[in-house]
Amino acid sequence: MNHIQFDKVNGILKLLDQRFLPEKEDWFICKTLTDVIYALKEMVIRGAPAIGITAAYGCCILIKEISKYDDWQGKLYRGLENLAASRPTAVNLSWAVNMMRHKLEDLQIKDPQLIYDFWTKEATSLHEFDIEINQKMGKLGADLLEDGDVVMTHCNAGALATGGYGTALGVIRAAVEQGKEIKVIANETRPFLQGARLTAYELAKDGIEVKVACDNACAFLMKNKMINKVIVGADRIAVNGDVANKIGTYGVALLAKEHNIPFYVAAPLYTIDPNTAKGDDINIEQRPKKEVAFINDKKIIPDNVDVLNFAFDITPAHLVSAIITEKDIFRFPYDFKGL
Repeated sequence: MNHIQFDKVNGILKLLDQRFLPEKEDWFICKTLTDVIYALKEMVIRGAPAIGITAAYGCCILIKEISKYDDWQGKLYRGLENLAASRPTAVNLSWAVNMMRHKLEDLQIKDPQLIYDFWTKEATSLHEFDIEINQKMGKLGADLLEDGDVVMTHCNAGALATGGYGTALGVIRAAVEQGKEIKVIANETRPFLQGARLTAYELAKDGIEVKVACDNACAFLMKNKMINKVIVGADRIAVNGDVANKIGTYGVALLAKEHNIPFYVAAPLYTIDPNTAKGDDINIEQRPKKEVAFINDKKIIPDNVDVLNFAFDITPAHLVSAIITEKDIFRFPYDFKGL
């Protein structure tokens, strides 16, 4: 799925606007850093790996935008700081920006056009690398799925959340490519409905059988043995194996433990943050009230009532049966020091 497209000649980033899926396929055009930050904050693009790739292309757009100014160097580092801070929880965002900055500092390039050319190659390589490692992750993880499994997912950890193949959905895709019959139950994932809108959209396009379930049906489905496995993605993984993922993941993991259902996390190695010792150290993003208070522009709560709209929660490591990466499958107890 080619949902992230960069025009090197004109310095323009095209993003398939995920806010409008599945009703229509519309494109959001980024010509400035402000456009990129808006796209990240407003969920035009989402999913930890896709956020990192978008940020890398955002660095390219930034240097092209400010190259006409005499004080472009000062504007460059201020812009990079603003880009890295646009969404606080997904480690891929700051990781990508820091990678681009450190590689630039190592080379000591002082010409904006040369920086643009160099960063464009780096961003493109990151994009291609993400697809490659997702495919490797999928092949490894596919061994955990059996023919006839019904797999529950939460949020969207597919092509739309990555460079183009998927983490959790990449495992499912790889299992299907091996000839296994896999069915999926996608939790709707309130309030942004990534499961209902995006996961179902992707899998239906691929011809993989998928059904959407209300988030609060999870316990019922598990109790009645309608689920064999759970696979989710991750926005950040702590050194001890605690996992930050879309709000509601923790509850799904608790229920899976109660019903003896394997709960797997699929994520690239760079989602493991060496600077985060445990889940309690992760800053959890709170999103705007309107996402909870409105459905399709129709208000569903009284004006004088506030909301709680945490974007992520933390699943403790002991609830995670295995963490699938492109290099290996890790099992509890986790210790990613020095990885």
